[in-house]
Amino acid sequence: MVDFTWNPDTYLEVMAEEIPDYRRLQDELLAAVVEADPRTILDLGVGSGLTAMRVAEVLPQTHIHGIDESEEMLAGAAKVLDPDRSSLSPGRLQDSLPSAPIDLVMSTLAVHHLNAEEKADLFTRIHEVLVDGGRFVLADLVDPPDPADVVTPIDGVIDIPSTLAEQLGWLTHAGFAPRVAWQHRDLVVVAADKVV
Repeated sequence: MVDFTWNPDTYLEVMAEEIPDYRRLQDELLAAVVEADPRTILDLGVGSGLTAMRVAEVLPQTHIHGIDESEEMLAGAAKVLDPDRSSLSPGRLQDSLPSAPIDLVMSTLAVHHLNAEEKADLFTRIHEVLVDGGRFVLADLVDPPDPADVVTPIDGVIDIPSTLAEQLGWLTHAGFAPRVAWQHRDLVVVAADKVV
């Protein structure tokens, strides 16, 4: 597993510093999730658990299962999520996904760590675990057409964002009807509904 050396205690500060629109990204993801009114959520790259915690606050009947490859981040998420309404497990985005019926899959600032082939494969695997009519909400970095819109620092090694057009194509190919819920510079929230 790759160690991104994230510290759950300082994660929010780092995100706010590196990604000026981080809170707006979270707000837009939350809106796309709430719109679907899911009962079961799979959070890929749950990280500090702060985004999942916000979702849980507005959707009190929802159970969230979070996956992350960082044991430190999972420990941080365990501190902020209600253990009666959540479960956590170690795992990479390249690993098999839980097979239980899932109403919604969400991912915040994690998918851009995958290369193009891995992203396309992940989208197909997400489609397979969602219930009919389920939704995938992707909140992440993209490679914008205009280089002036690159705001978030990326290293090109661990951070390998793809274009929005590429990701919409992969989502459509996987069986989703994707729409851009929000976009600003190099950030985007995509709501992709599983086509029945």
